[in-house]
Amino acid sequence: MALLRVERVSKRFGGLDALRDVTFSVHERQIKALIGPNGAGKTTLFNLVSGAARPSDGHLYLNDVELSGRTPHEICRMGVGRTFQHSLLFDDMSLLENVEVGRYSRTNAGVLASVLTLPRHRREERATEEAALGALRRVGMDHKADEPAGNLPMGERHLLEIARALASEPQLLLLDEPAAGLNEEETDRLGDTVRTIRSQGVTVLLVEHDMNFVMEISDEVVVLDYGKKIAEGSPLLIQDNEEVIKAYLGEELE
Repeated sequence: MALLRVERVSKRFGGLDALRDVTFSVHERQIKALIGPNGAGKTTLFNLVSGAARPSDGHLYLNDVELSGRTPHEICRMGVGRTFQHSLLFDDMSLLENVEVGRYSRTNAGVLASVLTLPRHRREERATEEAALGALRRVGMDHKADEPAGNLPMGERHLLEIARALASEPQLLLLDEPAAGLNEEETDRLGDTVRTIRSQGVTVLLVEHDMNFVMEISDEVVVLDYGKKIAEGSPLLIQDNEEVIKAYLGEELE
């Protein structure tokens, strides 16, 4: 079953077509990669799915419910979590506190209950802490919950951002260049973590420039070129696609 459907989506900025008539689906419990050079439209597409931007044409659906026109907060509550290219962690806060930030889209107590520390607020605070610890456990970092985020090496910073996204209980997790800047050992750990997350029922759509990582972890790959989809299929098919090789991969996968 298709969890996410992108149907004939275009996005224009003035006279520039960032995306042109893009269509693809992401199925439940799938790891799907979106690849292409800088300027291909990958981050623009992520922004459309997460509500940070609206399509000029076309439609996006999550579980057959249209996403277009909804706010990022609404889309998060519908089940879409996201990480970003550039770290948005709070270095002076603990790992647990960073992940709790990602949980607040699921809270309902309100400002008055918080100010007065009413029982409903206290229950939600306990539930938020438990959910944050659970998210850290899913990426293997619950033993560092009280440490400051600023002390983490790059690989664990990426895992912490994934934990924060998981705290919102997403059905669909958008990973924006999760392997950027990682060494081989950190990349292997990231791959194991993403596979574990998928095995727990979370569907993954990722943007990544590390082609070895993409081809090893993905069930399917979508390729963009100047805002247009030029290929879609299994990693093996993508590696053998002459148009893709010419446009992006060159000799990287030989």
